[in-house]
Amino acid sequence: MVGVAAQRNRLVSASDHEVATSRVISQYAQIPEDAPVRLAKRTSNLFRPRTAAVGPGLDVSAFTRAIDVDPVTLTARVQGMTTYEHLVEATLAQGCVPLVVPQLRTITLGGAVTGLGIEAASFRNGLPHESVLEIEILTGDGEVVVARPEGEHADLFHAFPNSYGSLGYALSLTIELERVHPYVALRHVRFHDLTSATDAIGSIMASRAWADEPVDFLDGVVFGRDEVYLTLGRWADTLADAPDGRASDYTGQRVFYRSLRERERDLLTIRDYLWRWDTDWFWCSRAFGAQQPIVRRLWPKSKLRSDVYWKIVAFENRHRVVARIDERRGNPPRERVVQDVEIPLDRTAAFLDWFLREVPIEPLWLCPVQLRADGARGGTAPGQGSSPWPLYPMDVGQPYVNVGFWSTVPIRPGHVDGDTNRVIEDEVTALGGHKSLYSDAYYDEETFEQLYGGSDYSLAKKKYDPRGRLPSLYDKAVHKR
Repeated sequence: MVGVAAQRNRLVSASDHEVATSRVISQYAQIPEDAPVRLAKRTSNLFRPRTAAVGPGLDVSAFTRAIDVDPVTLTARVQGMTTYEHLVEATLAQGCVPLVVPQLRTITLGGAVTGLGIEAASFRNGLPHESVLEIEILTGDGEVVVARPEGEHADLFHAFPNSYGSLGYALSLTIELERVHPYVALRHVRFHDLTSATDAIGSIMASRAWADEPVDFLDGVVFGRDEVYLTLGRWADTLADAPDGRASDYTGQRVFYRSLRERERDLLTIRDYLWRWDTDWFWCSRAFGAQQPIVRRLWPKSKLRSDVYWKIVAFENRHRVVARIDERRGNPPRERVVQDVEIPLDRTAAFLDWFLREVPIEPLWLCPVQLRADGARGGTAPGQGSSPWPLYPMDVGQPYVNVGFWSTVPIRPGHVDGDTNRVIEDEVTALGGHKSLYSDAYYDEETFEQLYGGSDYSLAKKKYDPRGRLPSLYDKAVHKR
């Protein structure tokens, strides 16, 4: 744990936060009403390129720290642009963490709420927005409101998740925390077919146990239809489960996802467990040669992290260096297929079978998730099957599996860029699933409205952004504005 002095350095005072809030309100008011509004951010975890930015954008550099962490009430008030990397350091100093910590260090708390975040605790703790108690939001109308599960702005509180900044920006959020242990002990359990793996997921989600051991964290990797690993994690206080007598380190020469095939049991410190996927961007660092032994020895350890890889991808998107080399070599152009989709558990095996047959991408990430049984925080628990979050309407009581796939595929003769993504969208919808909107989307407007909020979103948009100063969710997700 970190000392008190170091902890204080990670916090910003409430008075300084109020000063920053006043400044950003003034900035917003100075933007011409016919000019686009955007955030001036150095990092992003979006994979949908936007139209060229115009103007300087809102300076939100003063909203990147925690305001207060209370280990007694297990709550924290945090500025909206705080990355989970910085948030975790502030909370670990007090022996706790957010209920769900998304996999990548530079995802911001506000981004995980106004977008979507997920991790291996999601089968018991749901999604990040479910542990939010209140949100201080700069709305499209230029006003700052405090939205809670009940009260005057309850409609905005429930419409904010998955709105991607189309209703406003989170300046601060008050969230729930949970206590941590020093280590997480892991079991990598192999399954030889898709159905037995999804059956096991259902059993674990219902009982929070497997083979007489508790399960506190659950995710998995599909290497092929006959090779599926579920990684079962549980809190640990000692090194008793460490295969080598010490906690494993996957921040240097060793690659975490390969270890699933190499050992049945493992143990990581809580900090290394939270960022186990960040070092190699799951497995995507292999595209940059970062998993080659010689390259890895030369690659600075401090640069083995997702935001570095994202910058490489952004550079390629702008300059098309690799694409031009492929063109000269006569290789077909490639379509980006970077998606996370939520599929009802009882249809997940069917989706995986279809995907592995139709789309040439492996491995796939599995992350089970279900909404918390108490529904919207602080409000009345909704009935079975209803959703308190209209812009991403997963059903309460329904277990889902997030399937993540992040790669490119060749564009076949007679096809165009986007065809593979469109086919995936159709299959996900047919199976009663949803997909996250951080990447490319191709829905027509009518289908999009049916899937992502409908009248609930329209009413919130009219109320909190009546002059349409912020792009609509459809414009942001599909038109990439």
